[in-house]
Amino acid sequence: MRLVLASASPRRLDLLTRIGIVPDAVVPADIDEHPRPGELPRDHALRLAREKAAAVAALEPAALVLAADTVVAVGRRILPKVEDEATLRQCMALLSGRRHRVLTAVAVARPGGIIRSKLGETMIAMKRLSAEEIDFYASHGEWRGKAGGYALQGYGEVYVRHIAGSYSNVVGLPLAETRLLLKDAGYAIA
Repeated sequence: MRLVLASASPRRLDLLTRIGIVPDAVVPADIDEHPRPGELPRDHALRLAREKAAAVAALEPAALVLAADTVVAVGRRILPKVEDEATLRQCMALLSGRRHRVLTAVAVARPGGIIRSKLGETMIAMKRLSAEEIDFYASHGEWRGKAGGYALQGYGEVYVRHIAGSYSNVVGLPLAETRLLLKDAGYAIA
């Protein structure tokens, strides 16, 4: 069966290839990713992954479509995907010395419109950050486009004191959940 990845994330593509999955096509979904009023982080991640899968499935109705969305949450607060340095500094100040959750929802749309989804959740404890550490991290630029403004797979890892849960979930695709969804949809995986 043809597999389409509904994501422009090079990290998601890399994670898939690590488990021997190479999508037949990459078709990023174009949807509004803003949280709805009162929407909780888990619900937000699941809704976006399902909407992305549905949007690309409408373009690729005969394919299996894999979509995902990653949310960084401090309590009930959803941190943005960071695009500017001012937002990065706000996120890093909020994360400094605190625990937060990284939630990645994965959705698979099957031909015929059936969409199944799963949620990966990882708890992270960030060390207390000095102004110099935030300045240094800001200078790297790896934070652009990242939920919450940091990349665990990059320099951001040096600020993490503790991680409980899936590393691949934080990078952007919980591999155990992804593999299970694809197998359940009939995709051939070793």
